[in-house]
Amino acid sequence: MKALTVHQPWADAIAYGSKRIENRSWTPPTAVVGSTILIHAGKTFDPMARFLITDWDTLDGWPDARGAVIATAVLAGHHRADGCCSPWGDLRGHHWQLADVQPLTEPVPCRGAQKLWTPATTTIQRIIRTA
Repeated sequence: MKALTVHQPWADAIAYGSKRIENRSWTPPTAVVGSTILIHAGKTFDPMARFLITDWDTLDGWPDARGAVIATAVLAGHHRADGCCSPWGDLRGHHWQLADVQPLTEPVPCRGAQKLWTPATTTIQRIIRTA
């Protein structure tokens, strides 16, 4: 199972909000499309998100876990950015389409990494228990 690290509060917007597009500069490996991936909340907070996520009450109610897997999602597909996928789609790069997002009952702490990465077996076992 692969994981994707996403800066906060974008990871929360996926897990607890309506964000179903993740913007990346690269296409996902074909073998991962259609499979379940883990959404890892990175330790970095994107301060610009406060200006882009307009529902402040919702944003302030999200847990803001960092350095932990917080959800699972199916990577349903991807396409080049073309001005679609408002309000979440960036105008550059690739839009990864997420479906069947399921927040975990509690975050599972672990180190993240760039690109898609594979968590340790013990981490995956803990995630399965909390899903």
